[in-house]
Amino acid sequence: RFQIPLLGGNDALYHAPERRPLQDVLAAIRMGQTLDQMGYGLAAHAERHLKPPSEMMRLLRNYPAAIASTLEIAGRCTFSLDDLRYDYPIEVTPGETPQSELARRTWAGALERYPEGVPDHVARLVQHELDIIATLDYAPYFLTVDDIVRFARSRDILAQGRGSAANSAVCFCLGITSVDPARIDVLFERFVSAERREPPDIDVDFEHERREEVIQYIYDRYGRERAGIAATVITYRSRSAVREVGKVMGLSADMVGALSGTVWGWSSKGVDPDHIREAGLDPDDPAIARTIVFSREIIGFPRHLSQHVGGFVITQGALDSVVPIANAAMADRTFVEWDKDDLDTLGILKIDILALGMLTCIARGLDLLRRHKQIDHDLAQVPAEDPHVYDMICKADTIGVFQIESRAQMSMLPRLKPRSFYDLVIEVAIVRPGPIQGDMVHPYLRRRRGEEPVRFPSAELEAVLGKTLGVPLFQEQAMRIAIVAAGFTPTEADRLRRAMATFRKTGLIHAFGMKLVEGMVARGYERDFAERCFRQIEGFGEYGFPESHAASFALLVYVSAWLKHHHPDVFACALLNAQPMGFYAPAQIVRDARNHGVVVCPVDINASDWDCTLEPPAAPDGFHLLRLGFRQIKGLSVHDAERLMVHRRSGYRGVRDVWLRTGLSRAVLERLAEADVFHTLGLNRRDALWEIEALGAAPLPLFAAAEALAAHGGLVLMDEAEVHLPPMGLGHQVAMDYARLRLSLKSHPMVFLRDSMTAQGRKPISVLSTIKDGSHLAIAGLVTVRQRPGTAKGVIFATLEDETGTANVIVWPRAFELYRRIVLGARVMGVRGRVQREGIVIHLIADHLDDLTPHLMELLAPVSTNLDGALARADEVRRDPGNDPRDMIRARMSTKGRRAAKVAYPSRDFH
Repeated sequence: RFQIPLLGGNDALYHAPERRPLQDVLAAIRMGQTLDQMGYGLAAHAERHLKPPSEMMRLLRNYPAAIASTLEIAGRCTFSLDDLRYDYPIEVTPGETPQSELARRTWAGALERYPEGVPDHVARLVQHELDIIATLDYAPYFLTVDDIVRFARSRDILAQGRGSAANSAVCFCLGITSVDPARIDVLFERFVSAERREPPDIDVDFEHERREEVIQYIYDRYGRERAGIAATVITYRSRSAVREVGKVMGLSADMVGALSGTVWGWSSKGVDPDHIREAGLDPDDPAIARTIVFSREIIGFPRHLSQHVGGFVITQGALDSVVPIANAAMADRTFVEWDKDDLDTLGILKIDILALGMLTCIARGLDLLRRHKQIDHDLAQVPAEDPHVYDMICKADTIGVFQIESRAQMSMLPRLKPRSFYDLVIEVAIVRPGPIQGDMVHPYLRRRRGEEPVRFPSAELEAVLGKTLGVPLFQEQAMRIAIVAAGFTPTEADRLRRAMATFRKTGLIHAFGMKLVEGMVARGYERDFAERCFRQIEGFGEYGFPESHAASFALLVYVSAWLKHHHPDVFACALLNAQPMGFYAPAQIVRDARNHGVVVCPVDINASDWDCTLEPPAAPDGFHLLRLGFRQIKGLSVHDAERLMVHRRSGYRGVRDVWLRTGLSRAVLERLAEADVFHTLGLNRRDALWEIEALGAAPLPLFAAAEALAAHGGLVLMDEAEVHLPPMGLGHQVAMDYARLRLSLKSHPMVFLRDSMTAQGRKPISVLSTIKDGSHLAIAGLVTVRQRPGTAKGVIFATLEDETGTANVIVWPRAFELYRRIVLGARVMGVRGRVQREGIVIHLIADHLDDLTPHLMELLAPVSTNLDGALARADEVRRDPGNDPRDMIRARMSTKGRRAAKVAYPSRDFH
């Protein structure tokens, strides 16, 4: 009908016949079925593999026309990606060119940044950068970024630019970044060079809760036919591979969970049979053995195409004339089907619209400062170089502070002792794979402390390494070393930079090793220094940190540290409202705030909002009170919390009042009761749950009207007989706090385990501060953090917490293999080991680990389990001789009171 010629092909799915079983597994994963269920969904043979031309000619020997047609079409497939034309959008005011408009906006912004006059050196810097931008014709790109940031500012969305070009005088004047070029000397040509002609790279971070507003603005501004998010290829790692293959092999959900649970974090090494045995499974079982084999084979395979974290591509013409566009799974998102590496290869510019939790925290903190303390600052106006802030940082008092809150950073702070903004830039960058793997950290620290002289291998490298005491710490320095010391051309240095950025995918960085080392040796540098430089560059391939990024982050480090030091009430409130983020859970944030003198008040049905709030201080010179919000309650939605707040008016008077006014379900009321929000109404958890059990499914209309009238004081209703339930023990209350609120203001769980721990010879964590280096000690605590950095060579860093403080525990690989299940799964861990001290930095090197999680049951020891005693006490409150409250209790026990009874008496079995 359409005169389409017959073609010959093989529909190849794998390159060799032996890959057919793996193809069957992947087909079953795609269909969401087990291999047994696939049936005819699997290929009948293993012939769908690549074959040489001679074999294809033999198979198609009876169809010569098909062979000819196929070869003809193949010969016509001459398309090249070089044929694609990409035009960056140009949006300017009528009568302006992109360059003139950029210059006008920049100089106007400069006057706003420097109201007393633009300093001469800044003016020269601005003009110099504008000249380079004009030469490379990148003004439209800067205007686009400026337009997006201007929109964010118009909506009071905090934004901070970073990336290679972001820390420039032009970007500072435009308001894209808040890093004053006077505070850091980052040469613009290192990133936007007329010689290399590399495109600029400006990433902009926005408040993570409001980034979607910015994304939708871009779609509205340019249209979905001109704007799309870059793609990213999600690949299989150990856990996802085991889960998918295990299901295909017909393993139960429990077995799949146990197998995946033996894998640490983002490992790509597959499942170890020894670890499977530790989990109580048999690795020689046929189904498990096949799961192990096939899951290892698909590690690194593409799993699905997803959207990039925020890289936007914007074009002047139709975007789909350059790249296909697809709908994302997320609502109102469209993305292009190429990843960022494809876009870089084609020279297509992208703008990274990123989300950063700390910006949400800082934005909320600055807003709280304005509302409660009448202090009005933005990122660039926070008082700079406060010595008291640096004093706090040097003591590693940095829980919650951006970037320097990890255990590795907190261990580095007392040794590096930052005293200036540039010290923070170095601090941010030094605890990274590049400097660590290149053995640059200890030489820098020794030189900083004056323990070894600062030497420069040559005069030309002094200009490159002067600010870092002769030790290369940044990506830019590695590139400059390649040019200055190894004879790389700018083009080769740019290829090196790109290799650093793609090391994990391509391994191209090794191709530069011999050229760099031999080039440096030929120019008189010591081979050891040259090899260390290359090791650092290899480390940057894992995770590098440019100086410009470090400077942007250092500003947020300083601002968050300033908030924490001067306004710990504001900082803790903002940090809780920006969760989830960072290393620490709400329990650790609240504990740290209380240690800094902040009074924290519990969630209250009549005082709390959805967010945590600040209340007037008890003393004129004291911190504000921090009131926990409904957001802390697990399982409570924003919608339900808003209904509580809308109908609260002058306050609720009881559980029934809440129920009648809000119409919330009993399930929601139970969550509130379990969170102990009715305490100011004189109701503890058990009393509140008991009252909830007395509520009907919904009041009848007549009685609902009467209840509503009574709620407003117009009618008096007879109360049921009062029942006194035995009090809940403090340990049980703490357990319920953690279960529903993730923290407790009443006590710490380890308080109730202290007798047991003492009997086992385990000391409180506070003892660590008094123990000598090299001493042996046994402690126990809740596990709050587990880390296994890629540069740590298998070392585990854990943080334990008890009622007296926190301890940093180091688990070496050998100990980890011995106690793997405990390290991965224990909620309460006991550690015996050796104390390691270096100044105020203290670690406990673990020799022996114990899982003490079962001891948490000690918190639930009830005060009373005698139901008959409760019934007897009900006699005391009998109001009507004809109405025995015991009958009421028994009736409820037989219908709707079982759940409340289980809460009241956890050790009894109610049938």
